[in-house]
Amino acid sequence: MRVLVINQDEVSSLLKMRECIDVMARTLSMLAAGKALMPLRPTMSLPDNVGLLTMMPAYLADIKCMGLKAISVFPGNMGTPYDSHQGAVLLFEIEHGCLLAIVDATAITGIRTAAVSAVATKHLAQEGAGDLAILGAGVQARAHLEALLLVRRIRRVRVWSLPAEQAHQFAESESKRHGMKVEVSPNAEEAVRDADIICTVTSARKPVLAGRWISPGAHINAVGSSVAFTRELDTEAMVRSRLYVDRRESTINEAGDFLIPKKEGAIGNDHIQGEVGELILGLVNGRGSDNEITLFKSLGLAVEDLAAAHHVYKKAVDMNMGTLVELGGNRHATS
Repeated sequence: MRVLVINQDEVSSLLKMRECIDVMARTLSMLAAGKALMPLRPTMSLPDNVGLLTMMPAYLADIKCMGLKAISVFPGNMGTPYDSHQGAVLLFEIEHGCLLAIVDATAITGIRTAAVSAVATKHLAQEGAGDLAILGAGVQARAHLEALLLVRRIRRVRVWSLPAEQAHQFAESESKRHGMKVEVSPNAEEAVRDADIICTVTSARKPVLAGRWISPGAHINAVGSSVAFTRELDTEAMVRSRLYVDRRESTINEAGDFLIPKKEGAIGNDHIQGEVGELILGLVNGRGSDNEITLFKSLGLAVEDLAAAHHVYKKAVDMNMGTLVELGGNRHATS
């Protein structure tokens, strides 16, 4: 059995943000239309919650493939030479169950996460929204700025992060990259003041965004927390917002931003207005007024990784990229 191995640099060159935004919109629509299988991800937390290992399996009917992402999440890697998310996506065909490709998951996770936020922003933020605040200054901050520039005319960008030096480095590099000024804010409250798009992309375990700071009409992408015991938004921020998610089942089982206010009795499951895929298909209503605060809680889904890996695989085959490796696997195994 010959398997195509696609490394991080190859994924980055093949998975263009604009293309990924379109792929994610189609994928979330497939999920909402019932054309996907995706069990809740089993997760193993290491002692003292220093890191975790997660397996994320999925099947997508329209692209006729299945796969899984195996990934480690180590928030403490922020500011080190190591990415906080590392792993691989395994892509299988569904006629015989053969492994087609092993694709770097770090690049896929970074790009598709921001692309999904861009899809949510496109459907939920006000048309004239363009004052962007980013809390966090790592990989996802860079990816989100790139993605949001494709769906809204961003006129102002402010960033805040701890340590502050990271925010200054981000501002310098991204100002040059995009030919626009990126401002560094002294604190999170100053960063989000009067902003109409807010992205929280931190590794924080406790809230960095308070509800009282959020201006009427703002749209929020809450991205950094993907487990039940951490959150980036305080309870007031969640209560004030019209909440949309990537998937209901995942949110009510895994999202600390949702589960902690729910445990406090501040909200219930009916606080979820709908999934982004349902929004795209017109199955649920979106923003109701210019003064509403909308919130997209992103957890990251296996179907997103699968669709992105499949897109990368097809392009790699067409462009003769990647490395073919002989793994065997065509003989009958005995035990």
